[in-house]
Amino acid sequence: MTSAEKTITLAHGAGGGAMHGLIDGLFLSAFGDMPLLQKEDQARLPLAGLQARGDRLALTTDSFVVSPLEFPGGDIGKLAVCGTLNDLAVGGAVPLYLSAAFIIEEGLPLPLLQRLVGSMAEAARQAGVTIVTGDTKVVERGMADKLFINTTGVGVIPAGLTLSVAAARPGDKVLINGHVGDHGAAVMLAREELGLGGELASDCAALHTLIQPVLTQCAGVRCLRDATRGGLGGVLNEMAEASSVEIRLTEQDLPIRPQTQALCELLGLEPLLLANEGLAAMVIAPEQAEQALALWHAHPLGRHARIIGEVRAPASPGRLSLIGPYGGARLLEVPHGLQLPRIC
Repeated sequence: MTSAEKTITLAHGAGGGAMHGLIDGLFLSAFGDMPLLQKEDQARLPLAGLQARGDRLALTTDSFVVSPLEFPGGDIGKLAVCGTLNDLAVGGAVPLYLSAAFIIEEGLPLPLLQRLVGSMAEAARQAGVTIVTGDTKVVERGMADKLFINTTGVGVIPAGLTLSVAAARPGDKVLINGHVGDHGAAVMLAREELGLGGELASDCAALHTLIQPVLTQCAGVRCLRDATRGGLGGVLNEMAEASSVEIRLTEQDLPIRPQTQALCELLGLEPLLLANEGLAAMVIAPEQAEQALALWHAHPLGRHARIIGEVRAPASPGRLSLIGPYGGARLLEVPHGLQLPRIC
């Protein structure tokens, strides 16, 4: 299995010796977490440890189909861990457990699969979560595009903490922790068919260690979302609509790398609608915005954090607007379809 010449075959999903060899030699070896090593059909998780951390379970699931599988700053394995952990973290949950399911296309090189599984295991270890159960399926050549991964995450929400996209109030401030559009731009550049070059890297990262100190120390956090598919514009539009408020951003305060801006201008894309995989948007009471900003600046994933706008009284509820350098306003609406497919 370690030979660079080997590839995945249908035998690796047929339930026989080849499949067991793949599971034991690759997945169990890489993940190495105890519930998984017991090889039961389900993970058995102790309740006492969960109850000690909070009063509600958080459960989320996501599937990852990004193309290409490897890109500057990450790969589908790291993305599958960080994306699901972030869906837990923005609900206020402390992430604890993950499941991992793989749909593998016949012909996928084993060395590539080994790299991706190793990346996934390393991302989980760094995040302090345990991969407790999983599944593998192999499909015939042409029935999938190399590899799809589904991850399901379990976390615990501390007692008394409630976040909602419907909780924004006039006067609240809007914060983000980093540059806008890095993931989407990096994946675009990694697609050789575009014929573009550049040095952008994805912002793919697990955000729970960035988010939890703010939730612990700032009771005024109203809304929190990671700005993945649909980008920053997508999540802020959701908050504005659900809260029946207007959110107004100041364009010159938006941190967008010049490379991302140039790429978007070249392709006619809106950077605020590009996917991110390590960017959180937070709406917080105005009197605690500077404290939250300082907490984010003290974290490696929040060095470029900024206050980018505020929540306004609902003269035009559900509207997201951008104020330009000369005071003019423009609306930012979410397009009917995606700007780019297969980005996460």
